[in-house]
Amino acid sequence: MIKQKSAIILRSFLNPNRYIRKLKFIKFNFVTTMDPSVIEYPQVKREEVEETFFGKVISDPYRCLENPDSEDAKKFVDDQNAISQPFLESSDTWNKINKKLTSLWNFEKYGVASKHGNKYFYSYNTGLQNQNVIYCLDSLSSESKLFLDPNSLSTDGTVALTNLKYSKDGSRVAYGLSSSGSDWVTIKFRNVETNEDFDDVLEYSKFFQPTWFQNQGVFYGTFPNFGTADGCETNANENQKVYYHKIGEKQENDVLIAEFPHEPKWRFSSEISDCGFYLIFYIMVGCNENLVYFADLRKTPEITGKLDFVKVVTEFKYDYEFITNNENIFYFRTNDKAPNYRIITIDFNDPNAEWKTLIEEHPKNVLDWACCVNKNKLVLHYMVDVRSALQVHCLETGKFDFEFKIDYGCIQGFSGDRDSSEIFFQFVSFLVPGIVYHFDFENLNCEPKIFKETKIPNFDRDAYKVEQIFYPNSEDGEKIPMFIVRKNRKEIQPTPTLLYGYGGFGISLQPTFSVTFLAFIDAFDGNLVYANLRGGSEFGMNWHDNGRLLNKQNVFNDFQSAAKYLIENNYTKKEMLAIQGGSNGGLLVGACINQRPDLFGAAVAQVGVFDMLRFHKFTIGSAWISDYGSPDEKQHFFNLLKYSPLHNVHIPENYQQEYPSTMILTADHDDRVSPLHSLKFVATLQSAVKQSKFQRNPILLRVYKKSGHGFGKPVTKKIEEATDILTFLYKVLKIKSELN
Repeated sequence: MIKQKSAIILRSFLNPNRYIRKLKFIKFNFVTTMDPSVIEYPQVKREEVEETFFGKVISDPYRCLENPDSEDAKKFVDDQNAISQPFLESSDTWNKINKKLTSLWNFEKYGVASKHGNKYFYSYNTGLQNQNVIYCLDSLSSESKLFLDPNSLSTDGTVALTNLKYSKDGSRVAYGLSSSGSDWVTIKFRNVETNEDFDDVLEYSKFFQPTWFQNQGVFYGTFPNFGTADGCETNANENQKVYYHKIGEKQENDVLIAEFPHEPKWRFSSEISDCGFYLIFYIMVGCNENLVYFADLRKTPEITGKLDFVKVVTEFKYDYEFITNNENIFYFRTNDKAPNYRIITIDFNDPNAEWKTLIEEHPKNVLDWACCVNKNKLVLHYMVDVRSALQVHCLETGKFDFEFKIDYGCIQGFSGDRDSSEIFFQFVSFLVPGIVYHFDFENLNCEPKIFKETKIPNFDRDAYKVEQIFYPNSEDGEKIPMFIVRKNRKEIQPTPTLLYGYGGFGISLQPTFSVTFLAFIDAFDGNLVYANLRGGSEFGMNWHDNGRLLNKQNVFNDFQSAAKYLIENNYTKKEMLAIQGGSNGGLLVGACINQRPDLFGAAVAQVGVFDMLRFHKFTIGSAWISDYGSPDEKQHFFNLLKYSPLHNVHIPENYQQEYPSTMILTADHDDRVSPLHSLKFVATLQSAVKQSKFQRNPILLRVYKKSGHGFGKPVTKKIEEATDILTFLYKVLKIKSELN
């Protein structure tokens, strides 16, 4: 099993650039005054579109921008890029920052390794390759051999590798290819020994990792009404179907094994039990809770039709994740009656019998994931005040065995298998770009050994300081943690500060290494701040619940309270403070600049969700109802209306209401959060500020081409986006620089 820190909604673009060596090329001095830029925003077609919900009339004048193929939308994108690109690139600042970031990125990077069969695999990047390359080893001491290079599949690096899944015996691998950042995946298959592809190609798969069965074929998911399936469509993804594909067959001959036409919004994933006899079948409608079914594959050795499923979990109330099984006894990680998660056993011969607890919920620490290795060992990953802890327990008794000694940071990747004594895990932190460790349970007296380490020439981690602070929410007093990364000096003085947040979907912001963020610290002599807002899972299900649905305003209050704390404690000033977030974090930024524009000097929102009354109508948006609530339900409608960024834009009537300098970033192939959110929000913002004599700060939209929600973005585009962000902040935070 391979574990990566990932997320349903967001992860790959949280840190557009993950590595840096210390920037020495810029000296900045903060300037308190600068003439504001005067921008003439383009005219946008407005329509008289009104709808009534629960007696409330809602105007939607920019509905025409929802259709990406319309001339109105295309013209709007071109007009906005014609403003934002010159704003960013009008001086040589952009080119100098881009050149230096490109240089800083140019060093070797390693991903977590894994063992399959008798071979080892790991990802590697020489420095500026657009996509990471997969290498293979016959042994840990042998020479690495090229196995799979996605860079050879496109000239611009926009074809990305995803969903690698090796067969149980390690002889074959299924791998997905995604183009231009789209969630649509084409699945191919490769013979590991010969390093040659099979002829089999599976088109139009989405939101489903292939699941091998008997090393001969895979289960995979697809959607029947896929539209153009090029990443630009906005139609809802419904009626997912699951098929079985046997190697050597054509896709049109694949066997439909599961569909639920009466539940069009259900989505699926699957796993094969360690014994190989059971298909564990997960059903989701939101992003957290799931049902669990299973099929005994011994009853159908030749798969010829729909499987006969046995229902284990029948209500969408909790999260269940399969770990391993001993014959009919199955082990699951769950938050059922355990907000911080526990491990339970279920007898699949009698799923209705009382479930037993193997490892109790920890009263404070969150059990983030679990993996069975070396026949009878459980490796458990806990979050302890947001940092990682890695423990080993006995599978039979659940008793604690030992804990790996790791530094203050995050286990970003892990691989292990019950049939192997070997594991790999990757450690990162704000100041450690990545160390991949190898450990063999047959040598318990040995410490984990470094397999690969990312080393950056001239990077001095001692030049920085990381501190964790628990600050109070100014509304309800809840203590919220945040990390502050800054130059290693005793005095605290106001400097430019970048405050980053997410706060949703049970996604935790653990320490990670970022080129862009550390570049901000060095170039601006500034502070990077990670706020661990409610809505994440840093402290379990309760932390998540207190930041979703009717409690969503807590997330915005947490973020605004972080800004207040930083200002009141002399870390920064309002005019020096920038906020940033992506996806659900884009919603966070949009809501906060509406509610407290007086707190921030600048704002960057990436691929954000801004129309909270129509988000559920496009692509996979209906899955987010689990966090936001349904606009079709009265109680949730009025709650969403209170904070929806699109519906709370105001015309500044004084300088206190002036919007901070704002840049909205989106991508034309984002089929997770459609760019229509950003287009409509920017059109509304620009219309409002044009009517105010008090608005001096720019409102910009940057739309990237051949890019998606963030996954699979080539290095060149990551550096481009990072350069845009740093250049924007350099200009609008009124920094006077001397670029050497």
